[in-house]
Amino acid sequence: MLTSLTTLPHKLNQEPCYRQGAPRYFSAFSLASLLLLAACSKQVEKAEDIRPVRAVKVVADNAEIAAEFSGEVRPRIESKLGFRVGGKIIARKVDLGSEVKRGQVLMQLDPQDLGLAQAQAKAGLSAAESSRDLARTELKRYQDLREKNFVGAAVLDAKDGTYKAAQANYEQALAAFKNQSNQAGYATLVADVDGVVTAVDAEAGQVVAAGVPVLRIAQAGEMDVVIGIPEDKVNTIRQIKDIRVRLWANPNEVILAKMRELSPIADPVTRTYTAKLALPADAKDVKLG
Repeated sequence: MLTSLTTLPHKLNQEPCYRQGAPRYFSAFSLASLLLLAACSKQVEKAEDIRPVRAVKVVADNAEIAAEFSGEVRPRIESKLGFRVGGKIIARKVDLGSEVKRGQVLMQLDPQDLGLAQAQAKAGLSAAESSRDLARTELKRYQDLREKNFVGAAVLDAKDGTYKAAQANYEQALAAFKNQSNQAGYATLVADVDGVVTAVDAEAGQVVAAGVPVLRIAQAGEMDVVIGIPEDKVNTIRQIKDIRVRLWANPNEVILAKMRELSPIADPVTRTYTAKLALPADAKDVKLG
């Protein structure tokens, strides 16, 4: 009994230990299963928050087009003047920037050779006139003789032909004299319009050929503003109606201009398209250049 008593407590002590350890094994198994299931499940992506925005549609038709370019004030008409005959320049009467009037003397050539040619033409005219008068007198006399039947018709016809030839020679000499007189007058270069001298291309003592420009005159009155337009702005410039010009001398004053000409070909040097803006005729204090 004693042995049994001593042994029984030992068994009783073993059984409680077995029951207390079972829940621990079950808990460990459950935790491992949960971890395994968590590892096999797909991770859910987080959605981005949608933020409302306000959109504004831009309409180009109502937009104001603005562009600024530098330009140069030039005359509407600028003429290159030259002598109609060749010769040596003996005088220059105007300077760069001089204001000239119509008919004013600008330059003069040496008239000596032209005067000699004019005198020669005049002498030829006098000789042709004398020959014509003599042939006309001879024709009249032979017409009288023919009426009296003193000469034949062939002689009268010859005198008539001589007179007609003399008359043609006279007309030729007269035309040559007038032409040479004009040539002598071309030795003086005069202004044909009112304007301003913008360039002097020849000086006194220089020998020039006929037609070579020696002066440039800007006609007074209408003026343009010439600007160079880049290629990407050409179409934009065509749409602009309100064109305003400001001068360096008076930047606060605005002059309304109008598009007069836009070149379809780019300048070979600047690669820009030349545009000419017409200034109003009543624009004040506008200087060339």
